[in-house]
Amino acid sequence: GSGFHASRRQKYGNVFKTHLLGRPLIRVTGAENVRKVLMGEHTLVTVDWPQSTATLLGPNSLANSIGDIHRKRRKVFAKVFSHEALESYLPKIQQVIQESLRVWSSNPEPINVYRESQRLSFTMAVRVLLGFRVSEEEMRHLFSTFQDFVDNLFSLPIDLPFSGYRKGIRARDTLQKCIEKAIREKPLRSQGKDYSDALDVLMESAKENGTELTMQELKESTIELIFAAFATTASASTSLIMQLLRHPAVLERLREELRARGLLHNGCLMPGELTLDTIVSLKYLDCVIKEVLRLFTPVSGAYRTAMQTFELDGVQIPKGWSVMYSIRDTHDTAAVFKDVDAFDPDRFSQERCEDKEGRFHYLPFGGGVRSCLGKQLATLFLRILAIELASTSRFELATRQFPRVVTVPVMHPVDGLKVLFLHDLSYASNRRRLCL
Repeated sequence: GSGFHASRRQKYGNVFKTHLLGRPLIRVTGAENVRKVLMGEHTLVTVDWPQSTATLLGPNSLANSIGDIHRKRRKVFAKVFSHEALESYLPKIQQVIQESLRVWSSNPEPINVYRESQRLSFTMAVRVLLGFRVSEEEMRHLFSTFQDFVDNLFSLPIDLPFSGYRKGIRARDTLQKCIEKAIREKPLRSQGKDYSDALDVLMESAKENGTELTMQELKESTIELIFAAFATTASASTSLIMQLLRHPAVLERLREELRARGLLHNGCLMPGELTLDTIVSLKYLDCVIKEVLRLFTPVSGAYRTAMQTFELDGVQIPKGWSVMYSIRDTHDTAAVFKDVDAFDPDRFSQERCEDKEGRFHYLPFGGGVRSCLGKQLATLFLRILAIELASTSRFELATRQFPRVVTVPVMHPVDGLKVLFLHDLSYASNRRRLCL
């Protein structure tokens, strides 16, 4: 846990030796040390996933690519997250979020926010990014299969009938079969479709870069796209809702910003007003999302392997050893952040701008040549969710106290965060009347 690593840091400094799954590991914290690791990509260090992760994601995935192949694949993928592409996904993302919030509000019982956020992120990935038209039943089956896949992505690579690793492989094979069917049916189902989804953009981008993706590459890319959207977005969405519950004044300031920009009127979001440029220009909203990602970074860090022996902060790192740079520890110890444990969105305001002191103090999406390609999509999703929560939802904590937060496999509340979304019929019908 984080307490254990904090005590090790105090004892041994920002770079120390430890073990993970029986392998020696160097754990690295601090902006300057992380900068050296990330700037040394392909020269000092190279990508290093546990064996189970590498096998399950597949040899054609971006995560497993290195060197020139990685650069070329990244270029193909980049178009999926361009400004133009995000603009195209925006109304669909908003629609999926609105549908989910309606379902949450119609439930008389408290919901498990983390589980429902996973379902929401998954639906967004399948319906919006991939443009798959699947029934509710198919979606439920895909979702539970995908959870089996994710749950065993970091398992011990023991290939026995009842091992987690074998369960992960079975889930991957089932997913690939479903995905192949959906890809083959895609041209038949695209009549009347009014936007290009990420899979369309990916195939188009590959052609522009002089390559044609094979069915196997498409299947692996698809699973990787869903995984990237699913794991971190669900965690960050849950953290966002928890912080809005903890800090009602922050929620009210979001509403004020929306009112001031003419987006919120009489408790109703004005239809057709939400463009990508408008969302990006909401300064306080941007501060809130940045602070959620600083304090509750979904992913704790990333792994590399030393390509040669080198020294970091006085510690020698032998060639072949694993190196883990910790995003969360770096955020927690960055001297640029005042009162580091407080939830304070204004630290990112233009007046204070605490993150301006060099880019490696704040890196919720990693950094360097392998930084998260989907970060613009993830922050867009969180911004739309925050706008919808601030303008159309009323919600309250259903437990006496806020739950403890655990950090493995991603940051999430130990009980999933039980929240009651209020469905007040008179409130809803009044709002509808006022909006018309």
